[in-house]
Amino acid sequence: MRQDPASYAAALDTALNRLHEEGRYRTFIDIERRRGQFPHAVWTRPDGTEQDITVWCGNDYLGMGQHPVVLNAMKDALEATGAGSGGTRNISGTTVYHKALEAELADLHDKEAALVFTSAYIANDATLSTLPKLFPGLIIYSDALNHASMIEGVRRNGGNKRIFRHNDVAHLRELMEADDPAAPKLIAFESIYSMDGDFGPIEEICDLADAFNALTYLDEVHAVGMYGPRGGGVAERDGLMDRVDIINGTLGKAYGVMGGFITASAKMVDAIRSYAPGFIFTTSIPPAVAAGAAASVRHLKTDQPRRDLHQERAKVLKLRLKGMGLPIIDHGSHIVPVIVGDPVHTKKISDMLLTDYGIYVQPINFPTVPRGTERLRFTPSPVHDPKMLDGLVRAMDALWNHCALNRADMTA
Repeated sequence: MRQDPASYAAALDTALNRLHEEGRYRTFIDIERRRGQFPHAVWTRPDGTEQDITVWCGNDYLGMGQHPVVLNAMKDALEATGAGSGGTRNISGTTVYHKALEAELADLHDKEAALVFTSAYIANDATLSTLPKLFPGLIIYSDALNHASMIEGVRRNGGNKRIFRHNDVAHLRELMEADDPAAPKLIAFESIYSMDGDFGPIEEICDLADAFNALTYLDEVHAVGMYGPRGGGVAERDGLMDRVDIINGTLGKAYGVMGGFITASAKMVDAIRSYAPGFIFTTSIPPAVAAGAAASVRHLKTDQPRRDLHQERAKVLKLRLKGMGLPIIDHGSHIVPVIVGDPVHTKKISDMLLTDYGIYVQPINFPTVPRGTERLRFTPSPVHDPKMLDGLVRAMDALWNHCALNRADMTA
């Protein structure tokens, strides 16, 4: 006999009410970016009225989603090909635009080949869940703070996994020493961890991989386009790209478009292409998106002034927030987390920034970050000008007082 539908509805109510009670129910706001005006946007309020806002939490880190080079490439491809790709990469969905994009990405990371996915999440999930099929008995060592897509790929792969404490190379060594020396191994980690903005110890992990004959898998999602002399990421900045076997990246953040990718040896890419269901059975990204992404990657290989201005904006924001005693996390990256420490207060400040000051920054609560570390995460860009920065700093100062939140003792 079919269960009473009301019982299902009650279960859903219980799950949703739990989020509301804990103050971590996620709300989405309706915004419309205006071409050529980013980071300005228009917020459509629940009552249907509109308000001009400034976006301070977007992942279009360099404003490339508005860049004429990208827009013109997309327009040309759209006029030439139409909207969609028409199929999976295996069945009519591989175009000259996809191949050109993969060539740009392989060149970016100085690898033999690249493979484009619909998102970096899918790229991580599909690749990490496929590798044990290629290397029977593979043991994957995964940083404890790896992105959910990496966790999911490692969890689903059916192979052996070990979790090492975040950025703790000594703990990683202990785990590797305890395993069969003959077993194939892979270390999966990130170059920049997006919630705290800290860097992974790439060189030390590569040294360990050499010592234990392990492959390395590096997620550069929050670094591609922004670090290194051509935007190849932190590994390029540090001269370590040749020591990393597989690099994962996104086209939806610094490059301002959509999609994800891996770069590696030609044989590795061919094997993932041939065995990963997440690649094989997914419609490919539209040609216009591929064209825009390729144009963005190509442009950022030479636009160092944009990268420099991005770092300068982040540095100034951190200095000014620190100067007011606000509890920020500063590991030297472009990500600016301000710790509130309570989900209700985090949501309240986010709401007041939006409604009273026209500043949009999304609250970040558990499970994205541990309880007690709830935060606002600001992502300044080269197109956030000094006037916008002044407005943000004044608003944060006023709301910190309004909510009677603690500040650092600046006299110490």
